[in-house]
Amino acid sequence: MSDSVEQDKPILEHLLELRSRLLRIVIAILLVFLALYPFSDQLFAWLSGPLRAVLPENASMIAVKVASPFLIPMKLAFISAIFIAVPYILYQIWAFVAPGLYRHERRLVWPLLFSSTVLFYLGAVFAYFVVFPLVFGFFARVAPEGVLPMTDIGEYLDFVLTLFFAFGAAFEVPIAVILLVYTGATTRQSLKDKRPYVVVGAFVIGMLLTPPDVLSQVLLAVPICLLYEVGILMSGWFTAKVRTDTEQPAASE
Repeated sequence: MSDSVEQDKPILEHLLELRSRLLRIVIAILLVFLALYPFSDQLFAWLSGPLRAVLPENASMIAVKVASPFLIPMKLAFISAIFIAVPYILYQIWAFVAPGLYRHERRLVWPLLFSSTVLFYLGAVFAYFVVFPLVFGFFARVAPEGVLPMTDIGEYLDFVLTLFFAFGAAFEVPIAVILLVYTGATTRQSLKDKRPYVVVGAFVIGMLLTPPDVLSQVLLAVPICLLYEVGILMSGWFTAKVRTDTEQPAASE
């Protein structure tokens, strides 16, 4: 019976550590949310700026549901808290899995975590400052004559969050390419040979994830293609770095 307890102990310790790190993540998100909530109205005003800037003078955003003026800013504050806490969330995940990694893997995971976080934020910034003004300007121009655009705040929040996620995920393409090469799932030459399919796939993704206009599709597809090339270039450096780090301990021995 004592042997069984000893065998179960490591699993129990891992579960306790996982619970502890999940609790830290929840507390961090809650603290950021409490800090942002008093400014939730200003946060929504900032987020809706690109749309309000292109609306006609006598048009405004509306709240269809009774509780929307209260719930939508709260929802935005909560999602923003998760967005801001992403680096801390990734750190907690890293701290949990790090003991199971080799030394050279631990050294290389940090740059990947940092770069993936920065790329996701860059994708969101690109969406807000480049895509939103162009997309909302397009929608305002194509409104039929006699139709006054008045967007529901709940629909607007869901729409912009979808675009934030789409562009944030699209900017993660270099990390995905590096991991595919590093794990041996594919090779750099194979990725180079698949460029035509990637271009077609990027425009299909742009068609599915963006509004039905050519401009926004291109604004998503072109960065995906460019970042795909960046991933191919960086995967060569990354795999060479891994090879060097793994050979050095063997040489010293």
